[in-house]
Amino acid sequence: MNLSLKFAHWLASRNWTLHPHQRELLTHALRPAQLLIAPTGAGKTLSGFLPTLLELEDGQHEGLHTLYVSPLKALASDIKRNLQTPIDEMDLPIRVEDRTGDTSNTQKKRQRADPPHILLTTPESLALLVSYPDAPQVLQSLQRIVIDEIHALAESKRGDQLMLALSRLQSLCPNLRRIGLSATVDDPDAIAKTMAAH
Repeated sequence: MNLSLKFAHWLASRNWTLHPHQRELLTHALRPAQLLIAPTGAGKTLSGFLPTLLELEDGQHEGLHTLYVSPLKALASDIKRNLQTPIDEMDLPIRVEDRTGDTSNTQKKRQRADPPHILLTTPESLALLVSYPDAPQVLQSLQRIVIDEIHALAESKRGDQLMLALSRLQSLCPNLRRIGLSATVDDPDAIAKTMAAH
């Protein structure tokens, strides 16, 4: 996958160039599973979402395209603000919403009837989402899932819950592409195997 002219111009307007790991992830954006381990400040979030933004740029996709899962509600809120910057500055036809324990029941119900293109959530909220009878309809257009701070979820009860939800997602969306993002991982091979297995 290559950068579009619109994205290239946007990056140039900010005097940014893609890091090698961002180019690598973009080149291999169609792989079923990827894991990025990079230090804080190295553009992991942009790395994880760049393929999504490029795929949604033309406005042709209907329904949910990408799920973002974070162990922290506050991180999901930060990511929403960070994502909105390129979306607004390039006037992209992309709707981003979050779904956490703080989201009202009215909004959650509306999200199931009319999902945004990108949904930012937590392992607990994702587990509930995939348990609903209408989950196959809500998730039928899902293409990617981005799991942030994956080291914080590995080998924990929340991590087990997330892996169960991933298995459910994979059964509903056989072509689902997964990417894990982390700054620190003690055993990257184990995380990579987990990402590839679901």
